[in-house]
Amino acid sequence: MSSVNTAIQLITREQAASSAEGIAKAASTCSPALARGPWDYDLAEALAGVPAYGPGASVADTAPASTPRQGQLPEEYKLASDAELDARIRAAKATLGDRAVVLGHFYQRDEVVEYADFVGDSFQLANAALTRPDAEAIIFCGVHFMAETADILSRPDQAVILPNLAAGCSMADMADIDSVTECWEQLEELFGTGPDAEGRVPVIPVTYMNSSAALKGFCGEHGGIVCTSSNAATVLEWAFERGQRVLFFPDQHLGRNTAKAMGVPLEQMPMWNPRKDLGGNDDRTLEDSRVILWHGFCSVHKRFNVGQIAKARAEFPGVQVIVHPECPMEVVDAADSAGSTDFIRKAIAAATEPATFAVGTEINLVNRLAAENPQHTIFCLDPVICPCSTMYRIHPGYLAWVLEALVRGEVVNRIEVEDAIAAPARVALERMLAARP
Repeated sequence: MSSVNTAIQLITREQAASSAEGIAKAASTCSPALARGPWDYDLAEALAGVPAYGPGASVADTAPASTPRQGQLPEEYKLASDAELDARIRAAKATLGDRAVVLGHFYQRDEVVEYADFVGDSFQLANAALTRPDAEAIIFCGVHFMAETADILSRPDQAVILPNLAAGCSMADMADIDSVTECWEQLEELFGTGPDAEGRVPVIPVTYMNSSAALKGFCGEHGGIVCTSSNAATVLEWAFERGQRVLFFPDQHLGRNTAKAMGVPLEQMPMWNPRKDLGGNDDRTLEDSRVILWHGFCSVHKRFNVGQIAKARAEFPGVQVIVHPECPMEVVDAADSAGSTDFIRKAIAAATEPATFAVGTEINLVNRLAAENPQHTIFCLDPVICPCSTMYRIHPGYLAWVLEALVRGEVVNRIEVEDAIAAPARVALERMLAARP
């Protein structure tokens, strides 16, 4: 099976050469611009003076002005052929040996994952880095918040490198420290800060791993915790033992789906819109709440809908539909099961007889699962090839650039979290580590 990038290149060429009728019949991608090198977007942002996430699932999301931008990649890496980049990356890795470790997220393109020493989700990769104590550099092929987490958990003398600084996360950017702090102040004014008769404080902040280091630090400072998609229920139980209610950010869908499965009524899960006073709620609604959901979402998982599930069931009787809990509630309810990336992988691996799986998560992972499990029929619920915009900003050219810089003794694109943020963030992450499902 060809990679997602290869499929996008082929579709783009076919559409350029086809009539309108032919295009309508052909496979499609959400943006032909995906076929171009990410450095084109780096340049466009530099010329416009405005950051953006780039083509893909998050193309319509507004990037905050503070979004990191990538400088221009040296021309030699833009012009290098795939074969040349492959040779240069492998040569640099061989020269560096154990001095450098390359981490590749599940959602990365295959052309990057093939060079990774470890492949996993953000939390798995942060832990994987800890198994290489002799590594002087950790090259994180993922997005910005993941590199921050790796820096928080790694030794001070280890350099964490993000090959393309523009690889952010639109969901993570939907909750910023200023907005969350303002929300917290409004909640404190409404609820006070004193515990109830059972010793539970009014609110416990819970941030998803997909958030900035600053928000992890906020949770550490305010008695809160970080969660992953695999331990979200355990974390909510932890929080309910200590608080009367939870402020959950930035992903509303993970919070809603997890709390609903735990028996929390929807009417006790109001949404907090940071652009409105009291998040758009009245006092009574917030007082009756159990989980206050932040108005954030993942643009990749927002693409999945119930109609896609109905179509899959009609075309493939007996299909097993598995989706990520970042999907909207109605999608999770219509699926056969929902769980983290690791849950999805294990569910497919556990199938002893050939089966058909329709999967609702990022296309690079789904495509890879299909290639790794040829005995099954595995396809993405979304028929349009539309990868995560920001994961797609990492390209072998950037990986070759940062690795060859290390060979020369230069560290480029280092991600460093200041101690004032890293210390409380580490507390929140350690609480998460202790909350085992």
